[in-house]
Amino acid sequence: MHRDLDLRKLRYFTVVADELNFGRAAEVLMIAQPVLSRQIRALEDELGVRLFVRDTRGTELTEHGRLLRTEAEGLLASAAAVRRRIAIAARGEASFTVAFMPGLVVSDAVLAFRRACPDVTIEVVRTGWDDQVRVLHDGRADVSYLRRPFDAAGLSTEPLFAEPRVVVLPTDHALAAASGVLMDDLAEEHLLQDPAAVPEWAGVAAEMRRGRGGSRSPSRTVEEKLELVAVRQGIAILPLSTARFYRRPDVRYVPVTDLPPTAVHLGWAQGRESRLLDAFVAAARVVGRPAA
Repeated sequence: MHRDLDLRKLRYFTVVADELNFGRAAEVLMIAQPVLSRQIRALEDELGVRLFVRDTRGTELTEHGRLLRTEAEGLLASAAAVRRRIAIAARGEASFTVAFMPGLVVSDAVLAFRRACPDVTIEVVRTGWDDQVRVLHDGRADVSYLRRPFDAAGLSTEPLFAEPRVVVLPTDHALAAASGVLMDDLAEEHLLQDPAAVPEWAGVAAEMRRGRGGSRSPSRTVEEKLELVAVRQGIAILPLSTARFYRRPDVRYVPVTDLPPTAVHLGWAQGRESRLLDAFVAAARVVGRPAA
């Protein structure tokens, strides 16, 4: 007989999976370690698999444990989103939250939505490349303006527009005055962002071939990237609207002519039905490209 997955046990599991130490996990959860151990064993019994290997060397995730840790994030985020929406509805509030990426000014769509739904409280939240999708899964936003690449699993999306990408260079860089550059021209540079955000980088970058650019870099804001570009620590490849929005005198942006445009989509949780959601999607579709 199949049992429903217990979200409380799943939360306990994620803390142990992140800490890889039952004692520390129990402290984080503020429960006794024997209680935590029993809950994890119960979860393993319910799933019929081992999630952890515990020996004298410590605690490690099994293959099934690693899979569950990946899946657990989305499940817990969805549960949190449901709780947020129910709490808002219980308070009798009519609110709608729009998430946007740096460089995108979405006021035209928000104003069109307000005209259609004048009694709704509208909130906005700024995202980055690493959390533009997460805000939808955990319920912090009702819709999110998404830049490619992103993981569309569990989402519905509406393509809005595409825009060129540019490289941001210090003003005294040899290519700063060029009318355009190729990716090969940048092969010896250091990329100041997660290479996954610029998939084409792997095919040309010397640092990737030397094994110094293949791992995920710490997430940085646009402002941080530009500061590092200005002090000659590396380069950044950004959408044109972002580069224009953050224009400053000590850096230059140059079109990368052999990079395809980056697409901007509107995204929301798959399967969600809401008159407010329908109204905003319609407003964004009519407005199209946001002001920059």
